[in-house]
Amino acid sequence: MDGMAIRKADSADVDFTFAVKEAAFREYVEKVWGWDGADQRELHEVRFASQDVHIVQYRGTDVGYFSTSSTADRVRVVQIFILPEYQRKGLGSACMRLIVSDASAQEKSVRLQVLKINTRAIAFYRRLGFSIVDEDNTHVQMEILTG
Repeated sequence: MDGMAIRKADSADVDFTFAVKEAAFREYVEKVWGWDGADQRELHEVRFASQDVHIVQYRGTDVGYFSTSSTADRVRVVQIFILPEYQRKGLGSACMRLIVSDASAQEKSVRLQVLKINTRAIAFYRRLGFSIVDEDNTHVQMEILTG
C-alpha cells in the first residue's frame, strides 16, 4: 500500500502500542469484562515481550501495530490494532495480506481470534477470506488456509 511501512518494534514502542490498543480496543474489552487499566497494561507488557511485534507506519507516522506467533504449521495473529483515525484506509487489510502471504510462503495457515461482539472485525476478516472454525462464550476462532 502506498505510504505504508512496517518496522520491527523495540522496547521503546511499548507505550505507543498500549496507547493504540486502548484507543482501538478498549470499548470491546469494557463491554465483555470491564477495562482495568493496570491489568490491561500488565497483560500488554507480557505479550509485548513474548511476541513478534511490528509497528505499522503511514506516511512516516506510527499508526498501529500487529503481533504474531508461529508454530511449525500455523501463524497466529495475536493482535492487530490501527488507531481509529487511520482505520478504513486499507492499512489493516495490507497488514493481513502481508501476514497471509508470508505464511503461505512457509506453507502455514493463519489463525486468529476475535471477540464475538466485534462484528466489524469479524466482517473484515471474512472479506479477507477467513472462516470461523471454532467459538467459545466470548470469542470466535477464524482461520485461512494458505498454499
